[in-house]
Amino acid sequence: MKISEQASARKFPPFSLARLLRGTFAPSPGQKICVLIDLERPEDIKGFAFLTNPDLPIQRNAHMFIYEALKNGAMAELDLTGGEIFAYQITGGSNLDLPDKALAPDGKAVSLEHDVYPNYDIILCVSTYSATAPLTAFAKKHGFRGATLHGLNQVILSSGLSVDYDEVSADAEKLRRGMTRADWVEIDFLHDGKTHTLHLELGKQEAQKSHGLCRGQEPDVANLPAGEIYFVPTGAEGEFPMKYEDGTIGLMHVTGGRIQSATLLSGSGATVKAHNEKLASDPVTGELGELGFGTQILPVSGRDIQDEKIRGTIHVATGRSDHLGGSLTPDKFANHKNATHDDILFAPHKTPEILVTQARMFRNGETQVLIESFEPSAYLNGLLA
Repeated sequence: MKISEQASARKFPPFSLARLLRGTFAPSPGQKICVLIDLERPEDIKGFAFLTNPDLPIQRNAHMFIYEALKNGAMAELDLTGGEIFAYQITGGSNLDLPDKALAPDGKAVSLEHDVYPNYDIILCVSTYSATAPLTAFAKKHGFRGATLHGLNQVILSSGLSVDYDEVSADAEKLRRGMTRADWVEIDFLHDGKTHTLHLELGKQEAQKSHGLCRGQEPDVANLPAGEIYFVPTGAEGEFPMKYEDGTIGLMHVTGGRIQSATLLSGSGATVKAHNEKLASDPVTGELGELGFGTQILPVSGRDIQDEKIRGTIHVATGRSDHLGGSLTPDKFANHKNATHDDILFAPHKTPEILVTQARMFRNGETQVLIESFEPSAYLNGLLA
């Protein structure tokens, strides 16, 4: 049975915030929790004015399913304190540093650095753009634990956030052990009848897992929904097709671990030209900072935060990598607005024009196929048997 068929047949329990928090954090009685959201106009949190805007489904979901759920039972069930919500100015890019100023529903301004990060044990960030990288850095500095749930929608609530994360963690560990200390991974991409290959050096590093468990007292930030195995490449060569947001497809030319330039395959030449100008003016924006493999059986949500966790998908990412254990930090970008971490997801629903015909790994002197045509290989399935 294909992954999509397995996902369609899978049944999930109703979403419960208390169950999610218990499973992810195992919080201690009395710990203090809060919620962060992003808004174009942070002042619209005053009196919850943003709730009247139908164009803010993520923030409305944050209010109903996270903030209100905390107030209406989850905090009492888990014996938590706090429950406040704050809004900060939307950053405009994935994993850009967060502004320090935020506003409370009474209109009061607070400093995230001085009033929030040091004073809460658990911080839940429900935002338009991922805040995993900056929150991870602040968690290490101030000692809190947290979770980022950007792009929150109904499909995610009813599936990716309703799973048993002990099971997710166990499966992720089985896959991690079967992929750790790989020498390299190669990915073959088929577009318009032509195959392109990207070779990623991994240097026998320990594979890492995003598994949804953040239960220790050490500072940590979970990316939810979770469920992936990832590496920070030590080098990369080759080429791969990439689909831009406007549907344009360009061919990325990679040497020295970075996208050096792009050429147009279909769509808008202006889009590719703008990308090349960005690569020329700020070369680290092309650095390949992540290689990830999904581990879960989940329905497509239309949001990369869940869809990259589906088994059989693969993603690479450019830019910032410090939150993954890499060395590319925001200060190394020529323009701070370019200091993003951008996932490039390859999946049947996201890139139907681009087929991953095969992804293979060289490890322990042997080559193992990992994915074929967006389906996990016999090797991967065998790790989970």
